[in-house]
Amino acid sequence: MTTAIVSAMHEELAAVLALMPDEHKRVIAGREFWSGHLQGHEVVVVLSRVGKVAAATTATVLLERLAVRRIVFTGVAGGLADGVQVGDVVLAGSFLQHDLDASPIFPRYEVPLYGRSRFETDHGLSVVLGQAATQVLADPLAALGHEAVAEFGLSAPRLHRGLVISGDRFVATSAESAALRQALPEALAVEMEGAAIAQVCHDYGVPFAAVRTISDRADDQAHVDFPRFIRTVASGYSAAMVSRLLALL
Repeated sequence: MTTAIVSAMHEELAAVLALMPDEHKRVIAGREFWSGHLQGHEVVVVLSRVGKVAAATTATVLLERLAVRRIVFTGVAGGLADGVQVGDVVLAGSFLQHDLDASPIFPRYEVPLYGRSRFETDHGLSVVLGQAATQVLADPLAALGHEAVAEFGLSAPRLHRGLVISGDRFVATSAESAALRQALPEALAVEMEGAAIAQVCHDYGVPFAAVRTISDRADDQAHVDFPRFIRTVASGYSAAMVSRLLALL
């Protein structure tokens, strides 16, 4: 069973590729798909690019052209719920598009002709991914090193499980963040790709799981040190969690 490892940021992709001893590249639809092995599993690693349409294209190629049988997404997100802090990790239980509104024909957030607004992740795959994340967060020094842990205050990162919301805009103001919390109080975090991949995997009946490192609080400070956080924290978490996940499968 081939597993796809998908990220939206170059740094995270590079960290995972560094663990693969035999990767080879194919270019399809303008994307570089790296096939090889990791922890004894056949894997395909790819950069989804940013946004829902790009993510859906990437997922469809993985399923149609590369015969992938499960997809795992790892990346960053902005924290929304109280207690979801920078350096924490969110394991998605379901996804919803916060910028989808076909009302009054359909209820707000509902995907037309599906009769639902949320697409759940695969329970079994998510359980194992949660175990991998828990192991990594129990010892952040091993995954990140002393400098990153000290700089971002990551001595006790937490794992959260629940709703993640997606939209085609980078939420980076306190006003936007507050509006999302009011409209969708269950949402733990916000990002730009997960709901699209979840819908594609639902259509194909393929297991999907996703884990997101919280890089900011989706507020007026969301842009501060974002590139550095990706390089020093999120990439290390991604590589460690993917490696642990595959070792557990």
